[in-house]
Amino acid sequence: MRDRLVWVALGVIVIAAVAFTVSRLGGGETAGVDQAAESTVSGAACEAERTYAACLDAANAGNPQAQLRLAMAYDAGEGVPADAAAAAAWYRRAADQGEALAQFQLGTLYDAGKGVAQDPAEAARLYRLAADQGLPLAQHNLALLYQQGSGGVPRDAAEAARWYRLAADQGLALAQQHLALMYLDGAGGLPHDPAAAVRWLRMAADQGLPAAAFNLGVAYETGQGTEQSLAEAVDWYKQAADAGLAMAQYRLASMYRDGDGVARDLAEAVRWFHRAAEQDDPAAQNDLALMYDAGEGVDQDDAEAIRWYRRAAAGGNPSAQYNLGLMYANGEGVDADLSR
Repeated sequence: MRDRLVWVALGVIVIAAVAFTVSRLGGGETAGVDQAAESTVSGAACEAERTYAACLDAANAGNPQAQLRLAMAYDAGEGVPADAAAAAAWYRRAADQGEALAQFQLGTLYDAGKGVAQDPAEAARLYRLAADQGLPLAQHNLALLYQQGSGGVPRDAAEAARWYRLAADQGLALAQQHLALMYLDGAGGLPHDPAAAVRWLRMAADQGLPAAAFNLGVAYETGQGTEQSLAEAVDWYKQAADAGLAMAQYRLASMYRDGDGVARDLAEAVRWFHRAAEQDDPAAQNDLALMYDAGEGVDQDDAEAIRWYRRAAAGGNPSAQYNLGLMYANGEGVDADLSR
């Protein structure tokens, strides 16, 4: 269904990947930021051993990298029990020393109200501190705040585009995706430039970002910013669909059903409709119901058609609501009921 071709954007980056491991606590070891900081141990032992004891000594001695490691361990429950309040406390100690990643991570906690009282303005302040140091994760989140006009940050599309570009130039896939959509819309003082949008989408998709792969598929299917190629669209939809993106699974199913850019294969269409439908995509649920209704790619089954029409109708899909009404009117899979 062509009216389902939409561009997908993504939101705030919440937590960066944990980039270290910490051994589990042994007998008698305890956690907390109030332990004496008498140790003169540098961060070298924490870096070399990556054990709780070594990192705790270095963190209490004031080493910001060790403080960051402990914070991230408590944040993710890596090697220690998850403890958002302890994570926030250690992030704060590292952030106060200017550690950019700690500033960013603490900002995400204030954004979510995790381990601290939710405070979007404080999150924005911390993102800005880290962004000013060149951290692309923070630049992306700050750009999103400008784009949305949230967190006490005024709506300013030009500032959003500037920060997205800074992060995108450093290779951050999410920023490349957002920058592409701004070129597509001609927003933030950027020209309407679908070709530039496709270039940035390809950079993000080549890094494995499912939303970018999906959007690149949309570009190839519609011929926006690039020569139309249904076969290329199928390839990019497949990449996003394999990563679990329901909208890509729906588009891929539709192309298998219609034989667009790929050999027509109704059984494969049903398989992909199923995967999207199980993720509560109403359009996929409706189209899967149609396949059961008609016996295309699957054995004809009125009961299954009714089940999927109902789920799609409950999700607000008008086609499913109409189709479900027809099933009741005709007594197909249910007792005839004109009142429905």
